[in-house]
Amino acid sequence: MATAEATYSRRQRLRARGPYRAAVVPQIADCDPRVSGRTSALVEEATIETVRFDRDLGDAAAPFAALLLRSESAASSQIENLTVGARRLAMAQLGDRSSVNAALVASNISAMSAAIDLAENLCSENILAMHRALLESSEPQLAGRYRTEAVWIGGNSPHSAMFVPPHHDKVGPGIADLVRFMQRDDIPALTQTAIAHAQFETIHPFPDGNGRTGRALVGSMLRNKGVTEKVTIPVSSGLLTDTAAYFDALGAYREGDIEPIVEMFAESTFRATDNGRKLAEDIRNVREQVLAGFVRPPRGGLKQATELIFREPAMTAQLLMHATGQSSSAAYRNIERLEQVGALKAAGYVNGQRAWIAPRVIAALDDFAARAGRRVRG
Repeated sequence: MATAEATYSRRQRLRARGPYRAAVVPQIADCDPRVSGRTSALVEEATIETVRFDRDLGDAAAPFAALLLRSESAASSQIENLTVGARRLAMAQLGDRSSVNAALVASNISAMSAAIDLAENLCSENILAMHRALLESSEPQLAGRYRTEAVWIGGNSPHSAMFVPPHHDKVGPGIADLVRFMQRDDIPALTQTAIAHAQFETIHPFPDGNGRTGRALVGSMLRNKGVTEKVTIPVSSGLLTDTAAYFDALGAYREGDIEPIVEMFAESTFRATDNGRKLAEDIRNVREQVLAGFVRPPRGGLKQATELIFREPAMTAQLLMHATGQSSSAAYRNIERLEQVGALKAAGYVNGQRAWIAPRVIAALDDFAARAGRRVRG
């Protein structure tokens, strides 16, 4: 996506003169989306698997939901070539801004969280709120505002672009139409979510952050439709397995074919839940290893501190105090005990505060990301 011409050569500016064609996005509020019987069956199976995933992990939802949300945010950002390891991301969540990418991905976690919090009401105002959460720390002048100028995807100008979204005057009506479509309850949820996502990306309502906001909207819709209740399905981790196919499916949608994006979402859901189950297994194993390090099962404040590392794999004493209500002396004492059993490891300072990471949890999150980026063949 580009908008500025300041860096164009004279030749490029000459080529960019004159009119250009922008997309005309059809209204979908009252459409009757039809897919093949095969894709329809795939959607139904994927939906059942999603509901089962949410149900099976419900008992551990409190800490695990936070890790899944973090993983989904990282995968969504990686689709935009914003790649960051779990350690840097965890430190960025504490306020470390030494890595630009980590700070941007941390903002995406805020957008994903906002999407889930606002899932009860799918409306234009809440879409703006998701975008505001995404960009308010990095691009506050753009955050929470629909675009007022042309944008394009690929190329140096709209004349040479691969795709030119609709004129900015069409953004408001386009979003209003999309919201009406999202609020319907007569379409299979996963089909509806896939189409809504593709329509959002086609409207491209923001100067920046469209992909990440659009994928945050996926989690919001699945929660709104009752497909999920406790956890965020890491759909982006499934899409990340084959980003070329994902972008091709968006291109096909813009040409009028909804089948590829619906099929892509269904297939990605299977990959995402498989990967999510492996992450859950890894976290259970880490918990068992941590608990085995104690002479006796932790209780009271130590138990609280132990459980916190599975939700916040980087922490400060201040974070532990805020999360559990412990005193300063108790927090430092419990962190020291977690260090002794290898559950925490010193990780320097963030904003003048000493920080620790949970290395085994970090490793499990990195393994999840590695699996998400691995293309499945056959």
